[in-house]
Amino acid sequence: MSKVYFSDMRANQNENLFDKIAKLLALAGLAQQVSEGDLTAVKIHFGEKGNHTYLRPVFARKVVEEIKKLGAMPFLTDSSTLYPGQRKEAVSALTCAIENGFGYACVGAPLIISDGLRGVTETEVAIEGELLKKTYIGTEIIEADSLVAMTHFKCHDLTGFGGAIKNLGMGCASRKGKMVQHSTVAPVVDSNNCTGCGICPRSCAHDAIVIKGGKAYINPKKCTGCSRCITICPVKAINIQWDDAADLVMRKMAEYAKGALIGKSGKAIYLNFITQVSPSCDCYGHSDAPIVNDIGICASTDPVAIDQACADLVNAARGNEGSALQSGHEPGGDKFRGVAPQIPWEVQLEHGEKIGLGSRKYELVRV
Repeated sequence: MSKVYFSDMRANQNENLFDKIAKLLALAGLAQQVSEGDLTAVKIHFGEKGNHTYLRPVFARKVVEEIKKLGAMPFLTDSSTLYPGQRKEAVSALTCAIENGFGYACVGAPLIISDGLRGVTETEVAIEGELLKKTYIGTEIIEADSLVAMTHFKCHDLTGFGGAIKNLGMGCASRKGKMVQHSTVAPVVDSNNCTGCGICPRSCAHDAIVIKGGKAYINPKKCTGCSRCITICPVKAINIQWDDAADLVMRKMAEYAKGALIGKSGKAIYLNFITQVSPSCDCYGHSDAPIVNDIGICASTDPVAIDQACADLVNAARGNEGSALQSGHEPGGDKFRGVAPQIPWEVQLEHGEKIGLGSRKYELVRV
């Protein structure tokens, strides 16, 4: 049974929230996971432009300070997105991160995009998964000596909730890795929007795109799923085919989380913030009202256990009237199905446990 350390959001003149973060990290074993001289990846979501529920940069600064006390060298990291947006490549992603408050002056650590300039700097990692035998992980995650995953625990349209497993599996994957998790077919061209400009054929490294009849055409037999064409299309005419069912995406995501942790045995720790529990991911350019009040912060060395504990704590809370929550308002009600009724959110936990990522059984230690 894995230990999950939990602290509520109460504070006073003797102990503020930053003190609690330091205490949680110490109890969960930061000093045992991070060694002197380590290049330590602090995996965090920088938030989309227009979003405001992403983790506060000052929380990241506290984590950075605790890592530096151990003689390690932390850096904040995230990966490029699969879809067109403010974080589709490193320049835009880093600009967005700095505009959202994650500059060095605030967090005290450099920012590094884990999968390079265009989301294709990846390392192929072999795993013994049920669905996958190899994963494509951002190279800087693999190269890091240790990892601290800071996660805003919230709802998610496709996975029910986004916690440590999603932060690892989806958040550490290269663009190709994200494509593998989301879809099993090549991107599709919207002929109504395509102008036949010729940019996508020139950018495709696999000769999978040609211009036919004044429109782009993607040959699915040649396409490798790198998704570079999606981000370079100036009129957003190339899109992902979201053809995988939610339960399959979650199982792949758990296996990608395992790939992200290759070489990190005894070198990773997780910190989940159950605050501003929004009904959608921080990838959106807006933030809706939270479905429950702020609950607290959890820390553990088990990504499955910490996500299970956070899900249980959210479901045990009373839901907020007037939020996007449509059912399950009572303590004990299923808050995630109250937002997305069709999503079997337990799958990511079940599969994570099945493949050895962690345990759903946990002891909640209140700090």
